This record gives sequence, C-alpha cells and structure tokens, in this order.
Amino acid sequence: MRRTVYTADHEAFRESVREFVAREVEPHAARFAEERLIGPPVWRAAGRLGLLGLEIPEEYGGGAAGDYRFNAVLHEELAAHGMALASGFGIHFDIVAPYLVDLTTEEQKKRWLPGFCSGELVTAIGMTEPGGGSDLAALTTTAVRDGDDWVLNGSKTFITNGVQAGLVVVAARTGPGKKGITLFGVEAGMPGFERGRKLDKMGQPEADTAELFFRDVRVPAANVIGPVDGGFVAMMERLPQERLGAAVANLAHAWSALAETLAYVRERRAFGQPVGSFQYNKFTLAGLVTELEVTRAYVDQCVAAHAARELSAVEAAKAKLWSSEVQWRVLDACVQLFGGYGYMREHRVARAWADARVTRIWAGSSEIMREIIGRDLGL
Repeated sequence: MRRTVYTADHEAFRESVREFVAREVEPHAARFAEERLIGPPVWRAAGRLGLLGLEIPEEYGGGAAGDYRFNAVLHEELAAHGMALASGFGIHFDIVAPYLVDLTTEEQKKRWLPGFCSGELVTAIGMTEPGGGSDLAALTTTAVRDGDDWVLNGSKTFITNGVQAGLVVVAARTGPGKKGITLFGVEAGMPGFERGRKLDKMGQPEADTAELFFRDVRVPAANVIGPVDGGFVAMMERLPQERLGAAVANLAHAWSALAETLAYVRERRAFGQPVGSFQYNKFTLAGLVTELEVTRAYVDQCVAAHAARELSAVEAAKAKLWSSEVQWRVLDACVQLFGGYGYMREHRVARAWADARVTRIWAGSSEIMREIIGRDLGL
C-alpha cells in the first residue's frame, strides 16, 4: 500500500540517512559489535550531516526541522540496519532532545546543545533503577539540597549510551510521591559520578549499556533541568514520543529482516523447489506481510498525529505494544524459515531476533502498555 505520511522532502532526507549508514556504519558493523560500542567518529559524522539536531533550534547548531516525520524517517533507516543503531542514536536525538529543548534555561542551551548537535556530546537518560523500571514514581535515587548544590546519591541501570555519555538526564527524588521528582543534568567528570561495567546483553551488543552510580555527586543548581519537583510530569509528557519512536523502529527492523527472508526462501531449494513455494511457508509469509502492512498503516497515522501534536498517550501505547508483538512474530518466523542457518549469529536474521527481544520490555513493557490501554477503557 502506498504510504502518504511522507513528502518528497522526507524521502530525500531518507536517502541521505541511507548513505550515512552505508558509509559510516555498515563497513564497521562487526567491529562495533565486538567492541560493544558505536564510537565517537560515527557520532561526529552524524553531527556533520545534521542528523542529531533535528529538534534543536538553529541558533544552537540544530536543524529546527519542526516536523516529527523527519525523526521517524531517521528511526526507520537506522533500525533497518539494526536495532542497536536506532537505540543509541534514538535515545539522543528523539528522547533526550525534547527535555533539553523544552525544559532548559538559555544558559544550559548554550552550554549543551551545540555539542549535542555536533556529536561531541553524547547523551543518555537515567530513569531505570536496579529496583524497578516501569514504576517511575517509586524511584529511590535521591537529591538533597545543600546550599547552591544538590547532593545526588543512588544508581541507575540498563542505561543506553551510559558508557560514553557526556551528559545524563537523571531523575532523582527530591520529595515525597510523584510530585517529588526532579531532573538533573549530570556531566561526565563530576566527582562521585561513576560508570559501572559495560553490560553484556543477549542482543544489541553495539548499543553500549551501563550501570551508573552516584555517590555524593554535587550537582550545581545550574544543572537542574526544568522546575524542581516537576520531573515526573515532564517524563510522562514525553513518554508518548519515546514509545512512538520505538514503534517506528520496531516495524522498520521487522521489514528489513523479512525482506532478507523473502530473498532467501526464493533461492533456497528443498525437494526440488524453492522453500518459499511450499504452501505452509507461502501462507506464513503472506500473513506476516499483511500484519506488517496493517500495523504500519496505524503507526503512520500516529506519526502524522504526533507531527500535528495530536497523539495521545493511549494511542502511543497501542502503537508500541502492537508493533513490538508483530515484530517478534515476524522475526521468530524468519528464523524458522532460515532453518539451521537462522540460528547462526553470522546471519543477520539471528542477530535481529536477539536484538528484538527487548522491545517488549523497554519504554514500558507490554504489560504496562496493556494497563494504560485498559485504564482508558474504564477498567
């Protein structure tokens, strides 16, 4: 089905992103996976092309696109290569960016945004803690005011870009309940701010993921992001964009794997004929393509709604929930259709299968998405 959400400008941007991936990422993909890191040269290359500052005003080095559809195109093309690429860069350009644009002071913008756009300053967001992720209101990292500073204590885990981030937006408790959470900009080099080990995940090895520790970290008042005790509301307001970005990436990742699988089953022969021509396999693939196309129609509508600032939290939850479930069904079927080769990590479909498992967990688990949708039904 012809897609109508994107214009010629978006498609021209898509081509530039594809060229970036082909030039800067694909030749080094094996090394990135081995090192468990997409290093500074790639970030700076992305910065030179203007990929990192789509939401950033021009006076700070950004592109000021003013159109979420460019974010969605970038998500699609990065995820078509691999979920790790979309994850690491997406945290930066799509998740952290709104906090830094909407909530920071003029001084903070001048200090952080130019490096954010150039790729010199990689960012991360610290919400999830060892004791829980989805229940943000229950976080235990604390910040206590001491003169003009705040003293931060606690830890975060599963933090994408945590190894190399020069700036982490950290949610910490400054009072009781949901109203007692504040956001802080914690910068690399602050005494007491330490990074733990680079976590060894079952998938997405290229996306560096780390534990972060804060031991009496003195954060100046000039690094408070947004109003004191306003962090919970700020996070809730921005989670729909995070979940929509996840949905866009989920689908692009699944489409890419399915395209490779279709090419494989047309060529691979068994019992004298292509394995894709067997009725069961043919029907399986027909069902997968249909699921992806129908899901994409809904997600495209969500992208258009968000570009018009009309997307609801419930609609974003539906997109995130369903796209991750469809992605998993597609990739699991792709592995099956590849047979034994699908189990070998040298084949991209095996890596894609492992990479996709977390998409039903992060940005709000499938169970939490169902809870949000169920509440909207009055249940």
